[in-house]
Amino acid sequence: MNMMTKPESRPESRYDILFEPIQIGPVTAPNRFYQVPHASGMTNALPRIRAKFRETKAEGGWGVICTGACSIDLSSDDSPLPMATMWDDNDIRAHALMTEAVHRHGALAGVELWHGGASVMNRTTRVAPLSPSGIPWMATHVGFMGNLRPRTMDKQDIHDVLRWQAEGARKARTAGFDIVYVYAGMGYLGYEFLLPEYNHRIDEYGGSIENRVRFVREMIEVTKDAVGKDCGVALRVSLEELRAKVGRHQPSEAHELIELLSDIPDLFDVKMDSSPTDCSASRFTGEGSHEPVIDFVKTLTKKPVVGVGRFTSPDAMVSQIKRGVLDIIGGARPSIADPFLPNKIRENRIEEIRECIGCNICISSWHDGVPVRCTQNPTIGEEWRRGWHPENPGKADVAERVLVIGGGPAGLEAALTLGRRGHQVTLADKASAFGGRLTFEKTLPGLSAWNRVVDYRLGRLQQMTNVEMYLESDLGVDEIVDLAPDHVLVATGARWSNFLYSSMEIPVGRLQHERVFTPDDIAAGRLPEGPTLVFDFDNYYMGGVITEHLAARGEPVIYVTPSGQASAWTIMTNELPLVARALQDRHVPIRTLEMVTAFDGETVTLANIFTGATATLHCRNVVITGLRLPRTELFDAMTARRADLEAAGVKSFELVGDALAPGALAHAVHSGHRAAQELGKGSLPFRRDAPIVEFEPSYWSDKGLAR
Repeated sequence: MNMMTKPESRPESRYDILFEPIQIGPVTAPNRFYQVPHASGMTNALPRIRAKFRETKAEGGWGVICTGACSIDLSSDDSPLPMATMWDDNDIRAHALMTEAVHRHGALAGVELWHGGASVMNRTTRVAPLSPSGIPWMATHVGFMGNLRPRTMDKQDIHDVLRWQAEGARKARTAGFDIVYVYAGMGYLGYEFLLPEYNHRIDEYGGSIENRVRFVREMIEVTKDAVGKDCGVALRVSLEELRAKVGRHQPSEAHELIELLSDIPDLFDVKMDSSPTDCSASRFTGEGSHEPVIDFVKTLTKKPVVGVGRFTSPDAMVSQIKRGVLDIIGGARPSIADPFLPNKIRENRIEEIRECIGCNICISSWHDGVPVRCTQNPTIGEEWRRGWHPENPGKADVAERVLVIGGGPAGLEAALTLGRRGHQVTLADKASAFGGRLTFEKTLPGLSAWNRVVDYRLGRLQQMTNVEMYLESDLGVDEIVDLAPDHVLVATGARWSNFLYSSMEIPVGRLQHERVFTPDDIAAGRLPEGPTLVFDFDNYYMGGVITEHLAARGEPVIYVTPSGQASAWTIMTNELPLVARALQDRHVPIRTLEMVTAFDGETVTLANIFTGATATLHCRNVVITGLRLPRTELFDAMTARRADLEAAGVKSFELVGDALAPGALAHAVHSGHRAAQELGKGSLPFRRDAPIVEFEPSYWSDKGLAR
């Protein structure tokens, strides 16, 4: 077995400017690291999970920790998407858990008070939504048709929203928040007043940019009147659309908005307008992508400015500050991937930063309505309910010898966590390089940043004296018996299959032909020549990137899917419109709602998934991106020879990652981490959270209980 060498670590310089305190109205942030408001999927229904999730970032050095969108009234109801509320005393108590946790580490706590206006449907509260002019927010990815349409706000409605904002601010102060937000972005109510497409009013709140800004200004003013002596007041505003509109006295209406409000809020939190651009995936956008839109803000205000850009490089952060783009470095996704990013920079541990890969699986969590997930950080969302910590998995009661077979994402994470827990770990892979599926996937269009999953773990493993790593090591049961480890984790991954897809929306039958390919064939260098059809019912990224990859070689490619969109599931990761654009740029025809039913080497037969209507296309090759099946041959052989393994002293062996259940990278990494945490213990406790509720006195008396 070929053992890898361990390179020497190199010292890094400190970045002192990032750790300077900065004034935000009456409060002072301890440094320039600012976890901007972002959804966590936890809401007031999971207050303890939320508090520990945010506290971990404060422990890791983030100077300001904010909530996600927090509704100020029942007319702003985004259910079933997860949302927080600031409606009553129960909400105050729930949020206080978070502010107290954040304050324990010297950080400030911010709350993003929010009214969704026409972009919410109030499905639970069944209150008619509000909008400046009664125009619905027509987003293609939300089921707005058939739901309540918004009504036009009158002056009393405007007065009511201003009152709700002030009351929400006072509740936020009582809950212990240090920074209170006014939100005028991302299609929500304040933003609807700013855009002429949605604001058709002819009163003092519509028409000119000065009038359209009035509602937002009044929201800031009532917030400052309510809490301004105690709390900083922040304006979060989207500038992308307004930057594209020519101003009367400034280059754009975005310039005019900042000029009109320049002295009113204590902090400007500036961002883009739509999710695909505001939280763009690394597949399409690099670090610092917001700068061309928000770079002017500091020239028009003396108030501090925070913004985001998926910043993971401390050099990029310092550049933003020294060039006068931002005063404060905002982070959402980077703070999820590495809650300890600030401390690692402070302590000159730059090489230990767990950099965000920009896959946006975290954003899909919000769309799914569940606590946040992360590919790089498997402990995120598990801090309270499983007791996991991103930097310290805890020491094992007894150090044992563990063999991890497979050096892909799951195996690398398992080996790293086992090593940190003090076990003697052997990591073996039959390939010539570690990385598993990412060895190939990192070479596909836009996916190079995803290899940070491998780079981070290899970098840490190579520093550990209790971990040995071997490549070109194709182990069988006999070799495992000879090694005689205490435990074996089998992380042998999964393979793509040539299964087809049926009108019942399940894989069925196999397409057998010498010119039928899967992504595994492409990875092995077996490339189709001539016109190729990619049939994608995986619906995540692989079908799209394989299509781009083949089209880039100059061969004609057509993309077919039974879904209604190319790479349909990427709507969950904000990539859907960008995927369509990328395929268009490659001149790839897209056919939707069709299945491949037959292929003879020259002609492929398609059928509409709903009607069964058929069509034929000429092509020489078919690439199927659909069903993945676990590689369990080694595990099955081990199961058949369990007695031999037990005789050699093997106490347990189990599947992890894709070999257990094929899925996204995030699932594989989480599986590897969990297996390492639970090794030898069985399934660890999973604590269930619950809302904080103050019952009426009659509740207790009816049950014969003392309150």
